[in-house]
Amino acid sequence: MTTLYETDFVEWTEKQVQLLRAEEFEKVDWNHVIEEIESLGISQQRELNSRLVKLLMHLLKWQFQEPHRSRSWEATIVHQRGEIEWLLDHNPSLRARLSEFVSKAYRSAIREASAETGLPRATFPTACPYTLEKIMDDEFLP
Repeated sequence: MTTLYETDFVEWTEKQVQLLRAEEFEKVDWNHVIEEIESLGISQQRELNSRLVKLLMHLLKWQFQEPHRSRSWEATIVHQRGEIEWLLDHNPSLRARLSEFVSKAYRSAIREASAETGLPRATFPTACPYTLEKIMDDEFLP
């Protein structure tokens, strides 16, 4: 049996909101509501990871490809820091786990920096060479 959740997600969300506002809790599609709430948290974590990867990759490129430094790279660094700060301000629980996210994102940043620069992965430190304070410091460029 196909459900509204599977055929028209927007209509399904509107219906769930109506039911919740009307306090018709027995009619709410709780299994899918729970699944969607969980996915919202996961998407915030995924966005933080994505932005950290991009920021760390550009910090690595800045450090290891000095002759190719550009305003574009610097702008990307500034932009990603701002977006990360916004995410952390709106999701304070992520701030407490930031070092964990940096550690995971750094591995991806090495892969992407290597692919983009053509430098071997071994060029880059195996552990993130930047402290959390430096990563988020608007004045810091390695």
